[in-house]
Amino acid sequence: MKGAAKTPQGERMLNIMLSGCCGSMGKTVTAFAEGRDDVRIVAGIDREACKNGYPAFVSPFSFNGKADVIIDFSSPAAVPGLLEYAVESKTPAVIATTGLGEAHIALIYEAAKNIPIFFSANMSLGINLLCELAKAAARVLGNTYDIEIIETHHAQKADAPSGTALMLADVISSELEHKPRYEYDRHLRREKRPHDEIGIHSVRGGTAVGEHEIIFAGCNETITLCHCAQSRELFAAGAVSAAKFIQNKVPGLYGMSDMLKGKDAKK
Repeated sequence: MKGAAKTPQGERMLNIMLSGCCGSMGKTVTAFAEGRDDVRIVAGIDREACKNGYPAFVSPFSFNGKADVIIDFSSPAAVPGLLEYAVESKTPAVIATTGLGEAHIALIYEAAKNIPIFFSANMSLGINLLCELAKAAARVLGNTYDIEIIETHHAQKADAPSGTALMLADVISSELEHKPRYEYDRHLRREKRPHDEIGIHSVRGGTAVGEHEIIFAGCNETITLCHCAQSRELFAAGAVSAAKFIQNKVPGLYGMSDMLKGKDAKK
């Protein structure tokens, strides 16, 4: 790795290891970082070979240099090994990979005891605002209105429903008196819709970056909250901002709301 580079303002640049560097989001983060003068990618991690202008490795343990922060847009299968490396090298990590299961979440919480970890199902500022609006709507409407979530993504997205849809369902559920169950498939049911559920529906097709719609359906009226991502660059910008936010934080688990409010780790 080259010596410590400086920004035009004389500050030390943030050195990033990018996991999933050959994927769609990896390439977007690479392009975004190239347009910045305060960050640089010093290493990429991916099981596929590609040329991004920096050294890339199949395993993070093959990298002999030192990064300040890891940004992860890889796959669930790659997360355990990446967390192991992050803890061993004491490198803060931004985990932006979606489709994670309970076992992955447990590993993230365990790793956060030793290093700062920023974890969010969605790196968009707008989605974070949508979460707050959904919580406010749920407090007022949720116990009497039916709630449905519809998410739309490109045809190449492997997981369904999206992590963001589940995150929205969770924040809504946290505001309700009685915890609803999540319903993903009604085609075999022949019954009226019970009130104690949140329907979650996935649409896949074309090149849609990401759309999330929350429907509060009541008697004689419907209230809809919606967010539409128009470019992957907004997720790249959020991930880089998260990397800068946690680079000098104490070990712990951080999220988008912590960054926006400048908070320390969750206890």
